[in-house]
Order: sequence, then structure tokens, then C-alpha cells
Amino acid sequence: MQLDPVILFFVLGFGAGLLRAEMRLPSAVYELLTVILLLSIGLKGGVELAEADLLQILPRLGTVLIMGIVLGLLAFGLLRLSRALPRSDAAAIAAHYGSVSVGTYAVAVAFLDTVGVAYEAYSAAFVVVLEVPAILLGIILVRGLRPQNGWSDVLHEVFLGKGVVLLLGGLFIGLLVGRQGISDLEPLFIDAFKGFLALFLLEMGLVAASQSGAIRRHGTFLLLFALGFPLLGAVVGAVFAWLMAMSLGGALLMAVLGASASYIAAPAAMRLSVPEANPGLSLTASLAITFPFNVLVGVPLYYAVLSAVYPGAGG
Repeated sequence: MQLDPVILFFVLGFGAGLLRAEMRLPSAVYELLTVILLLSIGLKGGVELAEADLLQILPRLGTVLIMGIVLGLLAFGLLRLSRALPRSDAAAIAAHYGSVSVGTYAVAVAFLDTVGVAYEAYSAAFVVVLEVPAILLGIILVRGLRPQNGWSDVLHEVFLGKGVVLLLGGLFIGLLVGRQGISDLEPLFIDAFKGFLALFLLEMGLVAASQSGAIRRHGTFLLLFALGFPLLGAVVGAVFAWLMAMSLGGALLMAVLGASASYIAAPAAMRLSVPEANPGLSLTASLAITFPFNVLVGVPLYYAVLSAVYPGAGG
């Protein structure tokens, strides 16, 4: 199978970070890349939504909402097997793993484009839906129905965080103007998508390398969870894709959404609502272990397995 060059940009960043090379993108450039990628995914998904049957998609959004709750509960249950892990930390990590990584989703989209496999681009809407339930579940598992800072602050952090606003904004713009309406924007948001993703992954490789030392401090259990849960989450995502009769490409995106862990929205919400939880545990697991695993191993692995077993995959 052809090696996707964007993955090598992540390898370059990770290797440079481990070697402590003097290489780091300016924070303003990283922020710009994040904005462009989020809007690109949202715009493409919105265009597909404009051409799709919304009555068919709405039940799928509800199904994906249930998937987020299932993932959060599974993660919490497994994390509670460690008696050394406080309930607050288990709930915070579960919130990260029930939520999603937009970066990993973007890698999966680029992978499907590289291998020439079609997919339901409106799955970008699923990214937005999955950001919410697990974060709220994580808060409830610790605080009950009375979060420390009140629900207004929590909901503001969840629904008006940068990731959700940009994804939703892109979706609505694409939905309103359609394919013809975004044609003038395609050179930036569609044609250059993989180039921006390559630079984003270069920076993420550097960030992941900077977190790698924490793996030794937080023990074997966290390492095993951060490597094992993506496999379970991918199975859950694939099963939900099958229930929704999605294509092979759509099933891969659902598997990746199930396997990924948030490192943007969930950390911000947990810091606000569960400050006693150790953020180093969650970020180490999601960013230093699960993200590299999914980018380097998970996405092609999930695709290979789905290609062999998924209905209609053609062998």
C-alpha cells in the first residue's frame, strides 16, 4: 500500500522532538493551521449535507450521540479496574476517550483520499456530535448533576470552544452555499488540505515527543489502556457504522472516531469542571500514546481489517 507522505511529517516531528532538535512552529502558525483544518472539514461536510437527505441523516446523528455515551462508559469502567486511579482521574480520562480527535479524523480522510475510497463526507457532523456527550458524562460521573462551576460555564466551554464553533460554522456555511458556493474557496480549504495537514502533523509530532517522558512516570496501566482502548473503540465505531449501513470509507471514519481521543476540547472542559483531576494523565494518554498509535498504526490497521470483513467491501 502506498505510504502517505503526511504520516512521514508526523514521524519527522516526533523524531526531531525526541532528538531535541531546535524545530518548532510558531504558535500563531499552529493556530492558523488548526483553524484551516477545522473549517476545511466542516465546509466539506456541509456541502455533503446540502446534497444529502437530512431526514436520513438526523437519526444517524442521534445514533452517534449514543455511541459517544457508550464509549465514555466503557472507558470509565475499564479505568476503574485500576485501584490506584482516583475516580476523578478515571472520569477525566474517560471524557477524553469518549470524545474525538479532529487531527486523527483528518488523517483518516487524507488516507481515504490517497487510497481512492469514497466515504460519507457528512461524517464531519459526527465529529461535532461526539465532542459533547462524553465530556458531559465525565463531569456527571464526578460531580453528579451539580458541576463545580455551574452548568452555564461548562456548556459554554463545551459548545463554544474553538473546535466546535469552527466545525459547526464550516458545516453551516457549506450547507447554506453548497458545492458551487465554495468553489472559489477550494484552492485554500480543499485543494491544499493535505499540505496544511502535513504541517499540522509535523507540529503534533513535536508535541507528542515532548509528552513522551511522562509515559514512564504514569505507569504500565495507563500505557496499556491508551494502546488497548483505541482497538476497542474502533470496533465500537465499526459496529455503529454497520448499524447505520455506511460505506467502507464511512466505516473507517467511524472506527477512527471511536478509536481517537480528544486533546483540545476535553482538556479545557475538564480543567474547568474537574480541576482536581491530573491533566498530565489525560494528555499523556491521548496525545503522547493514542494519537501517535492511531496515526502510525491504527488508521491503516482499521482499514485492512474492515476491508477484509466489512459487508460490501469487495474483499
